[in-house]
Amino acid sequence: MAGELICLDTKYISVDQMTMSVDRMLQCYIRNMSGPPSPLIENYLREVGFWHMAKIGWGCKLDPKLIRALARRPAQNVRGECTITLEDVQLQLGLPVDGYAVTGSVQFADWGAVCYELLGAISYNINRGQIEMGWLQDTFLEPDNDSTELERIRYAWAYILEMIGGYLMSDLSQNRLHPRWLLKLVDFRAAGELSWGSIVLTTLYREMCGATRLKKSKIGGCLSLLQS
Repeated sequence: MAGELICLDTKYISVDQMTMSVDRMLQCYIRNMSGPPSPLIENYLREVGFWHMAKIGWGCKLDPKLIRALARRPAQNVRGECTITLEDVQLQLGLPVDGYAVTGSVQFADWGAVCYELLGAISYNINRGQIEMGWLQDTFLEPDNDSTELERIRYAWAYILEMIGGYLMSDLSQNRLHPRWLLKLVDFRAAGELSWGSIVLTTLYREMCGATRLKKSKIGGCLSLLQS
């Protein structure tokens, strides 16, 4: 309510002042794919359920003012409040929403060893178990007709990781990704039985909740879904 006072650390500010402060500071980010996926990895992306997402994830533009407004308060219509549902995730992003929950710990003995074993390469800079998005693009180039099956699989893994870290579940680092997602992609068929849409929506709601804090300066998650 306009004019209402809120006490934060013994300092009183109005709701309007708090909203303006959040609006001024909140930054949004999305990392579009450099281009559409290679037809050589179409079967892998279809198995996982990411084929539709791969085709639409390289031309999105965000409106920071709109994102800030939507993160601050939900849109309303004459019947009440609107919200983002799993049906929206499925229809707009094409991600599977049925199936097993995507779970797993970020704790692991050596994530560099995991990257080397599965991707055949190790980032020179793994910070707190995270790898840089730019490293994925520079290291795993689009395969050609002479590429081996292993090269195509690794390129497909890297492409999906880029979608996860840059578009679907981006974090506040804006350019890093934890390789724990790679462990979910080892078996494409099994990965296709996971509810990727659920974890994407959960991540977005968590980011929206965090963005309401007074001193929060960034918001992550699938912001194209929020904007649309």
